[in-house]
Order: sequence, then C-alpha cells, then structure tokens
Amino acid sequence: MTRKQFLTTPLVAAAAAGVAASPSSAAGSWKPKRVNKAIELLEAKQPIYYTGGHGGYEEGKASAQTYADYINYEMEHGALDFTALRAFMKGLVDGGPTKSGHRTPAVICTLPVLGVDEMHMRANFWVVQQTLACGVHGILLCHARDPEAIKWMVRASRYPHAEPRVPGLEEGLLGNGSQGYASQIWGISSSEYTKVADPWPLNPNGEFLLGLKVEDRYALANAELVTAVPGIGFAEWGPGDMGMSLNLPDGHAANEDLHPLMREARAKVLAACKKNGLAFLNTVRESDVTAMIDEGVMIGAGGGPETADKGRKYSKRQMPW
Repeated sequence: MTRKQFLTTPLVAAAAAGVAASPSSAAGSWKPKRVNKAIELLEAKQPIYYTGGHGGYEEGKASAQTYADYINYEMEHGALDFTALRAFMKGLVDGGPTKSGHRTPAVICTLPVLGVDEMHMRANFWVVQQTLACGVHGILLCHARDPEAIKWMVRASRYPHAEPRVPGLEEGLLGNGSQGYASQIWGISSSEYTKVADPWPLNPNGEFLLGLKVEDRYALANAELVTAVPGIGFAEWGPGDMGMSLNLPDGHAANEDLHPLMREARAKVLAACKKNGLAFLNTVRESDVTAMIDEGVMIGAGGGPETADKGRKYSKRQMPW
C-alpha cells in the first residue's frame, strides 16, 4: 500500500458497504493483525482517537484500558525521562491487553527536539532513538519546519538494513541493542522487532507511526515539502502554537469560530496531508465529530470517550473498543 492509497477511498462510502459488529459482541474474538493498533485502524481507513499520558508504571497500568486508540506521551514540555517512559510502557503491558486484543494501546511521544532545521535534528537524533528504545510506537515531531530535519528523524527510526531504500534518506541509524527492551514490550522476538520497527506506510509492514506538527508560520510555508518526506504517516496544524506564531494567541477557538488566518493555515495543512497521503489530526468534539470525519480528519484529538464512541459508530468500526 502506498502513502496515497490508504486515504483514497472515502470513509463513509467504504463503511456503508458493511455492518459493524457491536463492540461488546466482538470483544474477545478480535485477532489483532498488527502490534500498532493505530496503524491497523488507519490501514482499514478508520479514524482513530487519542488521549494524553505521562508518568511511570502506575500511570501506565491505569491507562492500559483507555478508551483511546493511542496515548500521546508528552515530553516536549514535560520531563524528558526515559526511565519513567520505560516504566509507563511496562505498566501498559501489565494492565493489558486492550479490548481489541492488542498488547497495549499505541504510544506516540512528543519530544523537546524540534524539526526547526537539519543541524538541530542531526545533533539530537539520539533522543528519537532513546525514545523508541523504550518500546513506544511512534514520534510526533513538533515545529516541523525543515524537510531535511524530518529526514533525520526518519533515518533515526530505521535500521540500516530496512527496506525499501529511499533516495535522499540514506540508511537508517538504529543500532543493534536498541531492540532488547522494546521487543519485550511489544511481545515479539528481537529478530522480528528489527524487521517491523520501521515507519509506516513507507514500509507496509512497519509498526512506527511518525507524525509532524506543522504549527508555526515557518512550518506552514513548507507544509507541502515536510509532509512529502517518505516515512511520515500523519500531521497536524497545532492551533495553539500556530496562533502564537501568527500573533493570534487567542485564535485557536472552536473549529467553527477560527480567525480567518487560522482557518487558512488549517486548510493549507489539511490540503498538504491529502496531497501526500497523510492522516490529518484535528480537534473533534461530540457536536462536530461526524462533520470532521466527512471533511477528512483521521485522527481525533480531545472530546473524550463520548466523542470517540460517536465517531466510531458513524464510521462503522468493527474493531472492539
């Protein structure tokens, strides 16, 4: 499956072709096809929903039965604490599996390393690698301004032998030993981990979901370029930071009340995602989740379990939740 193919079929039309099993009747009988629950759903053209996460073992264990499909573990402004993150992942395993039978919800981390330029990412790609070695399932790179910086993140998320090879990316930078703890969290062998620890949809069998925050005026100017980097699976427009960058610090109101400049910024990032076959992340609420799905939002932020439940029923999801 190519990057463009996984979003080409209109969601509602596809869903209308079948009748979903109820979550309660399917729970326990569903057999996961992937380690990464979020990728499995996106591959099936199903929108996904996330919640926030932080802390260590107890927080992870308490989050194991979350309503969400993935957990955004915050380390951009929170503590960059790999020991806590490893414990959080272990807590998820001990509190699992999920209702869909996945060992854990997917976990995607934000980092204090930013996509501002190539030199910055080249000097700090090790943070990406240390994070992945904790057993997480992806990275969301903030302030994604420079395509060359994005390429370094992708390289940092690949083993040297990873296929397919992509001109301009060079070989991956993950090293032997990084698979040890992570493979235990995923519940697979070290050998199997080195085969599937790779960005999707660049590698159709990859289990890493890499995303971008196109969240300031510099990133916005390069929206089509950064979202075109092979190995990226989703992007968002980061309304909070975008508002500050556009001198509209209070401009990130509800979707229907956006300032015209903010509305234009959002539309540009959405268009770039559609052009390059990426899933678009946006705030969803119970009042607008179906409209957001119709527009092309594939990753829902906020809203809570009621919003996710309404969206899943609308898209006729078959995977239990």
